[in-house]
Amino acid sequence: MAGLLCRLLLCLAAAGAAADLLLEEARRSVDLSTHLAKVSAELSLANAAGGTAASAFLLALEPGLEPRLAYLGVQVKGEEEEENTLEVRETKVKGKSGKFFSVKLPSPLAPGAKVRVSVEMVFTHVLQPYPTHITQSEKQFVVFEGNHYFYSPYFTKTQTTRVKLASRNVESYTKLGNPSRTEDVIEYGPFKDIPPYSQDTLKVHYENNSPFLTITSMTRVIEVSHWGNIAVEETVDLKHTGAVLKGPFSRYDYQRQPDSGISSVKSFKTILPAAAQDVYYRDEIGNISTSHLLVLDDSVEMEIRPRFPLFGGWKTHYIIGYNLPSYEYLYNLGDQYALKMRFVDHVFDEQVTDSLTVKIVLPEGAKNIHVDSPYEINRASDELHYTYLDTFGRPVIVAHKSNLVEQHIQDIVVHYTFNKILMLQEPLLVVGAFYILFFTVIVYVRLDFSITKDPAAEARMKVACITEQVLTLVNKRLGLYRHFDEAVNKYKQSRDISTLNSGKKALETEHKALTNEIASLQSKLKTEGSDLCDKVSEIQKLDGQVKELVLKSSVEAERLVAGKLKKDTYIENEKMHSNKRQDLVTKIDNILDAL
Repeated sequence: MAGLLCRLLLCLAAAGAAADLLLEEARRSVDLSTHLAKVSAELSLANAAGGTAASAFLLALEPGLEPRLAYLGVQVKGEEEEENTLEVRETKVKGKSGKFFSVKLPSPLAPGAKVRVSVEMVFTHVLQPYPTHITQSEKQFVVFEGNHYFYSPYFTKTQTTRVKLASRNVESYTKLGNPSRTEDVIEYGPFKDIPPYSQDTLKVHYENNSPFLTITSMTRVIEVSHWGNIAVEETVDLKHTGAVLKGPFSRYDYQRQPDSGISSVKSFKTILPAAAQDVYYRDEIGNISTSHLLVLDDSVEMEIRPRFPLFGGWKTHYIIGYNLPSYEYLYNLGDQYALKMRFVDHVFDEQVTDSLTVKIVLPEGAKNIHVDSPYEINRASDELHYTYLDTFGRPVIVAHKSNLVEQHIQDIVVHYTFNKILMLQEPLLVVGAFYILFFTVIVYVRLDFSITKDPAAEARMKVACITEQVLTLVNKRLGLYRHFDEAVNKYKQSRDISTLNSGKKALETEHKALTNEIASLQSKLKTEGSDLCDKVSEIQKLDGQVKELVLKSSVEAERLVAGKLKKDTYIENEKMHSNKRQDLVTKIDNILDAL
């Protein structure tokens, strides 16, 4: 399985004189301590004297190994040891197979000059479990195959290779050039004067119980609202891609023995943005309560604990979501808006994502959409998303990318235009809906939709209308007595007989008119055949008694003022009249309530 690790090929391509460039020194480090293969190389490039200036150089991968490469980054070291990231673009070389990348130097490399560059590459799925199946109590061993030499089409004066392993338990490894080994580190070289295209198989078989977690599929949905919220939801399909579990799983042994299932995954930590709130973690069954949330100053740390530990070949599926305040990620100048968010976020340490789909749901009415990405992504056709109070749908940006690692956790910027007047659309729709509802109810209750007339119903309506008038008139008549009581009290204070006579005259006049009206309504009730006329008749009788008591009180007030009645006797009589009057009014009120 030689070639599972993409070999770094450094070609100098400057004004057609790439052969004038050579490697004076190549120091390569291969980190195999996790389930990823991280290769970093410190290269010293020299341009031969007498040649032409080189403005760029090439990095190449061997044919057939391109899918293994997840990330490639190149930096150049300046005089003060600062590092500047260089622009890397894929290109083609005539007569050569495989994938090539053109790396542009910050300034042309003059003949006889040197430059130091640092290359970082990350490869996925290059460590193969061997054996491929293990029991719960066994440890996991993997095999890595690569090249002892720094693969280059040019002459290399000196080079070294340093291999960092996950443990010091090594079954076997190749021994070209008598390498040195210290604990979990194997060092090869230095190799001198290496010819171009030199290859020699490097193979290491060692123990690696790191969590071989792989996100086989992930869908990340970002829904933007101009009302102050951004909702993020991630649907994750996770698989343990290490050695497949052989035989049954024993929960008892797993909990009792610390080294049981040492290569399995019990939990992992997901890092959310510091402003994340309303976090939820669930699967198809429902909410998973075994998770823990820790709010830090610069992030929110969430411990994801699946319903069962993950062994080799096992899978799980879950959904995690949270809300973010839009003011931290959404910027605008007039009608121009820019959304700046991560294309992919941290799921777990040393994460690998085989397939990622990102959907960004913009507000309804967003136009002139443009996406700026720090790396190449595959844009699919935009979609429409309908939710509550939408009319013509919200535009959805759909993007895909495969084979992602932590280095891809970078921001993308989505530019679009949005007319702010459209923010009134949803409130106006709500107001309009309620208006139509209330108007419909008003029309419904006021219109008669019956096909034929119902005499009984009409009679009941007439009786109800007459009864309502009776209630109003009776209450108004009872109010006359209160006004007359005020006139009597004024008379007792002022001793002006005209005040009493005026109040008595007003009482007689208005009382007679109201009584006649009530009597007229009583006759109408009798005409309609309602038994309520008897109750109205009883009210009339009780009212006559109330009037009689009121007039008696006024007569005794005259005698008191004239000195014909003692004050104590007056008070006692007034109290007795008041009690009788109150009893009569209570009876009238009870009859009114019955009406």
